[in-house]
Amino acid sequence: MASPQMNAVVSQTNFPGLKLRGRGKVRDIYELGNRLLIVATDRLSAFDVVLPTPIPDKGRVLTQLSVFWFDKLANIVPNHVITATDFSGELAPFAESLRGRAMLVRKTEPAPIECVVRGYITGSGWKDYQKTGKICGISLPAGLRESDRLPEPIFTPSTKATTGHDENISFEETVERVGRKLAERLRDTSIEIYNRAVEHAAARGILLADTKFEFGLDGDQLIWIDEALTPDSSRLWPADEYEPGRSQPSFDKQYVRDYLEKVGWNKQPPAPALPPEVVKATTAKYREAYERITGHALD
Repeated sequence: MASPQMNAVVSQTNFPGLKLRGRGKVRDIYELGNRLLIVATDRLSAFDVVLPTPIPDKGRVLTQLSVFWFDKLANIVPNHVITATDFSGELAPFAESLRGRAMLVRKTEPAPIECVVRGYITGSGWKDYQKTGKICGISLPAGLRESDRLPEPIFTPSTKATTGHDENISFEETVERVGRKLAERLRDTSIEIYNRAVEHAAARGILLADTKFEFGLDGDQLIWIDEALTPDSSRLWPADEYEPGRSQPSFDKQYVRDYLEKVGWNKQPPAPALPPEVVKATTAKYREAYERITGHALD
């Protein structure tokens, strides 16, 4: 069993007897027959490099916030979660380590597209718009400022890069990759989820600027997989500090990115360690996002 201290900061998992399928930047994934065990660690990446300093509670926020959204929006599309609380049977020896940060999920065939929905113009979309007046081939009104709200949410898919950065693609390129029927299902489902989440977040003082979804297929059934509307997959802005024309404060790792820019790191491995005050502030951002959105403290 893991100690309470290990549960607070988990940068890597080790469960003897379980088959490790792979380690992502944040999550460790184990193979259990026709199911997967997804464990969110406290690792944090910035500029595509995993940092040496974990962020306490980050993994628990990512898992529990995902479970909240999967449950709340289950009437839109099924999700892959089997349980996030029952770690019995072969998982029983590791239940204490898994509690709060792991999901047992069904396997699907992942769609080879990342489904990005943007409601505000920021990030790579802002850079694209400055150059072309478009985002992923979608024409937008002239004169938009950084962080302006778009007339309506837009679907801006991207490829799933195994290394380096994902590449933004147009909807027609998505059709070429997955077929029109599936491309339209991915687009329409993503926008519906986004719109519902925007309403919920706004009532709690948060603007959902944009977000990334992943979906899988189980036969013909579309399944929402991976994570759901977390600070790692979304830009979440405090509504009371929103001011178009500049970048916005956010409930995510932007605080870390700003620190790394300030110290002049060249964005190549190895990344520098984070000082305690940056770690503490980042943990607080993740926890506040969770508590605002769900209405209760992190378990």
